[in-house]
Amino acid sequence: MILPGDVVSLRPVRRAACQPRAVSRQKLRPTRRPIVVVRRPQGSPLNPAQRAVVDRCRGLPQLTDPLAAELTVSTAVADVVADEEFWAGIVTHAVSLPSRRNHRLLQVLAALLTGRPREWAADAVSPEQPPLTAGCAWVCDRSVDAGYLVLLCEYRFVDEHGMVFMIDELSGGVVRKAFVARDVALARARLAGYGPLSAIGAEAAHWLLAKSYERLDRNPDARVDADVRRTRLLANRRISLAFG
Repeated sequence: MILPGDVVSLRPVRRAACQPRAVSRQKLRPTRRPIVVVRRPQGSPLNPAQRAVVDRCRGLPQLTDPLAAELTVSTAVADVVADEEFWAGIVTHAVSLPSRRNHRLLQVLAALLTGRPREWAADAVSPEQPPLTAGCAWVCDRSVDAGYLVLLCEYRFVDEHGMVFMIDELSGGVVRKAFVARDVALARARLAGYGPLSAIGAEAAHWLLAKSYERLDRNPDARVDADVRRTRLLANRRISLAFG
């Protein structure tokens, strides 16, 4: 039977099952975010020698002993010519790249260096504490019979320590050996085995040291013990301290 167009059919209509909308496989793939390269700040540039010295000082933040910190920095520059230009580059780099390590490096440099490099570091941070003081000094003079003399100088941060210097009189008074003595009393006892020890004023002792290192600087190829190079910054600081 044909129903008129204005008659609505009452036949139940079957609902189609609900199905998800078809999605292309390309749309199912996760969206890839562009790779972003994060560049860490590098600070001012360093030449290879300066970079090597900074790398050798990585352990400074872990050192609580000021003498050990001094020895770390002084040893780090034992094989380089550390002039003002050299230190200017390191100080500028450390200031331009703030970090715990660079802060400690600047603190040690502000205490250990002398002249303008010390001033540059001290302008950025306060010097390493506690301050260094000079104490007594002794000399074992064997210049007549053996051609050398030995100086033992006493210093103190909190604990005392000493430095022993052997000056070769036969080669024009160049310092041949230099090392740190943690136990000053033991160092005195051992030096007494080489000859009598006489007390000497701190200023006079460091005047002899200053002249001896000046002669070494005029003859950089002179054969000296490796510890002379490793402790050079310590000696410079102590000579400067003795003369105020």
